[in-house]
Amino acid sequence: MLPPVLTELTQYFAPLSTFQREEGGALTLLTPGVNVLGLNATYLPEVVPNLRSALAWHEAHGLPPLVASLSPVAGAQEVAALTVGTFVPTGVQDSGIVVEQISRLHLQKWVDVLTAAHGTPEWATPLAWHLAARLEGQRDYLPLLAYNPAGEAVGALLWHGAQGKGAAHLWGALNPPAALALLTTAAGLGPQLRVSLPTTPLLNGKMRSSDSSTVKFNLLNGS
Repeated sequence: MLPPVLTELTQYFAPLSTFQREEGGALTLLTPGVNVLGLNATYLPEVVPNLRSALAWHEAHGLPPLVASLSPVAGAQEVAALTVGTFVPTGVQDSGIVVEQISRLHLQKWVDVLTAAHGTPEWATPLAWHLAARLEGQRDYLPLLAYNPAGEAVGALLWHGAQGKGAAHLWGALNPPAALALLTTAAGLGPQLRVSLPTTPLLNGKMRSSDSSTVKFNLLNGS
C-alpha cells in the first residue's frame, strides 16, 4: 500500500496518464511523449518491492527508470523534490492578478503558460494534445489561468476536486504574485487545497507544516 501522500498524487495524475500498472504495492504511471514527472514514475510503498518488472516496463516504453518515494532509494539519483501539503490562503491579494477558469478550447494557451513557467516551452504542443484528450469528459478537473494587469497570462493551474477536497499538483507561475493568486483562487473552490510546491517554494509560509511531506523523484542508476 502506498503512503497517503503518494496515494494523493496518483489519484490526481492517474486519470491524466496513458498507462497504469500496479505490482507489489508499487503503482506505475507512464505517459510517453509528455515530460511531466508525476505522469512518468513508479510510486513506491514504504517496503520497496522488487522493481525489475516495473522498470522493465519503463524501458519498454522508452522512458527513464524514475521512482517517487518519501524515503531515499538505494542506488538512485534525486532529480526533483516536492513538498506536498495543505495550502493556507492569507486573504485578499492586491497584486492586480486576475484568475479565471478557462474553456478547454483554450487549453493550448494554458499549456503555453505552464511550460513557460517551468522552462520547458518545447513541450507545450505535445502536452496540450495529450491533456485535451485526457480531460475530455473529466468534469472534476478545472483549468485556471492567471493574468497580470496588462492582460498577459502569467500562471496556469489544473484544479482537481475529489472526496470533498481540492488538489493542485500541476501548476506553474511566472512570478510569486501570480502563484499566490492562482493558489488562493483554487483554494476557494473547495474546503481544502492540497498542493505540490518546490522544496525552495515561491510561497514561504503558505503550507501547513503539520501535514506536509517531501516527495522525492529518483532516477535509478544502472537500470
